[in-house]
Amino acid sequence: MYALLDGNNFYVSCERVFRPSLNGKPVIVLSNNDGCAIARSNEAKALGIRMGTPFHEVRAALPDAGVVALSANFPLYGDMSSRMMAIAAGLGPAQEIYSIDECFVGLHGLRGDLRERARRLRERLLQWIGIPCGIGIGPTKTLAKFANHVAKEAERRPGGPYPASLAQVCDLSAPGVPVDALLAATDAGDIWGVGRQLTARLRADGVASALDLARCDPASLRRRYGVVLERTVRELQGVSCLQVEDVPPARKEVSCTRAFGDPVATLPPLVEAVSEYATRAAFKLRQQASTAAQVLVFIHTNPFRRSERQYARSITVPLRRPSAETAAIVASALSGLRTIWRSGFRIHKAGVILLDLQDAAVVQGELALDGDAAAWPSGNNLMAAVDRLNDRFGRGTVQLASAGLGGDARSWTMKQQWRTPQYTTRWQDLPVARA
Repeated sequence: MYALLDGNNFYVSCERVFRPSLNGKPVIVLSNNDGCAIARSNEAKALGIRMGTPFHEVRAALPDAGVVALSANFPLYGDMSSRMMAIAAGLGPAQEIYSIDECFVGLHGLRGDLRERARRLRERLLQWIGIPCGIGIGPTKTLAKFANHVAKEAERRPGGPYPASLAQVCDLSAPGVPVDALLAATDAGDIWGVGRQLTARLRADGVASALDLARCDPASLRRRYGVVLERTVRELQGVSCLQVEDVPPARKEVSCTRAFGDPVATLPPLVEAVSEYATRAAFKLRQQASTAAQVLVFIHTNPFRRSERQYARSITVPLRRPSAETAAIVASALSGLRTIWRSGFRIHKAGVILLDLQDAAVVQGELALDGDAAAWPSGNNLMAAVDRLNDRFGRGTVQLASAGLGGDARSWTMKQQWRTPQYTTRWQDLPVARA
């Protein structure tokens, strides 16, 4: 058996923990540069605000609806996610963190009422950190994901297609749960792994509901649609094809890309931005104990501003040896940037992508026959010290000079007009309780 735990409207819920006045109000959290909605409260969903709706459209369409817009506060969400996952791990012996707001938990070997066990953990999450969640339980990961969908929709839409008794926690293995009826009431496109394009193809073949999909022949679907959909159907039929991954697989590439708050027309601020992005990418690389052999850097103008001159270039720069050192990666990124930079354009976005990743433990060593190789053995210790300082005193406490010293005042930094304090990760932002 598997459980899928998913925080309800997670980003909005994190904000409401520290601002209870937002409860009951339509709230949206905006993407980088306050561009579009990436999280919505149930009240905002009821107004018809869809995921990805540009904020200017929300303001134009709902000027008097009282919609509260907040800039994304990712340090807060990441910390609250860590707390939620630590509590969720108590649900079972194995946990796979699937995303910032959801995780699978293996329930193998557990006895007793699994639904009651999940309900108690949900109450603990609410009491300890204030995050509401939905929990789905099923014999496969796909069915657990489906059960979670039922639990959340039954709570959000009373009187809808799912019974109210399945709200918040839904255990498909419990006696009396009408699994076939639930599948029949669910569109095939709502099943985990069935995308929009695949949904259209399935509909053309007469497969409309999740029950239709579950009753398909897996072998026939494999020949027509591929092995991924075959696994999905087998999982809907109760055959477990996907296991809980206790250790997340290492990423095949690491990146840091951002759109600028204001367009950049000169090289110096672009050097600062690319230096910072390369620094962040190098840190992510060290977090997963990998090294990179190539650095890709790109820049481009805003493709939606047709009245402006357009420019887009990228370049891949090989490193002399696989590395996770910030200085080496930043130097390669800046070398590539200076190669592709052209004056006369208003650059809208830049990014750094680290490629050809390798396990840091198996990188082949070299004799110190050239100048910079002599200092190579101390590089890992230096980076570890820098990471510890930045972890203790805040990101950017120790950084390369090429990244600049302007902090959030730099013109190219993201617009975050409505960002709330970092309540749990900065001493100066700790909320004050008055009695």
